Amino acid sequence: MTLLRVRAGVGLSLGLVLLFVSLLRCFADPAPAIHYAPVENLEQADVALIDRAERDIDIAAYVLTDWPVMRALIRAAGRGVRVRIYMDGRRIGEREPTPLFRELLANPEIETRFKRSGAPLMHLKSYQIDGRWLRTGAANFSASGLKRQDNDLLVIAAAEVFKRRFEAIFAQGETLPLAATEQTP
Repeated sequence: MTLLRVRAGVGLSLGLVLLFVSLLRCFADPAPAIHYAPVENLEQADVALIDRAERDIDIAAYVLTDWPVMRALIRAAGRGVRVRIYMDGRRIGEREPTPLFRELLANPEIETRFKRSGAPLMHLKSYQIDGRWLRTGAANFSASGLKRQDNDLLVIAAAEVFKRRFEAIFAQGETLPLAATEQTP
């Protein structure tokens, strides 16, 4: 009988440990999601993430030329999501901005700032959504970066550190008048 009691005690203890571990998993952040281009279309992952936003999106982009990503940001702003974009100013003016990029800049619901001239290169390719999700990785927000190049995209449920850094760099940025993005042939 004592052997049965010992086994029952071990079984009960093991059951409590397993219950405790499963409860911890409920409170822990989910595992990161890692995606790789060109095997996967990272553009679809970005659009899906942006479309999930409910409160705010802060995006730090070395380059932002991918049309579906820009459309998703415009849609997010249209449904009341606070959208802020911080970019490297050197990328502006290298080529004629697309009509969609101009629409993004002119949207009163989207606040865009650029890194000051002469400052070190801003090469981030990251955004946070609702203070919860952080998207980062090597992929620029361009069609080639999201679909054709060997790049990665990592989504983790830990955006607070990025959000604090974004606040600091965004505060140092400058606005770029829409007229400055227009070039006459």
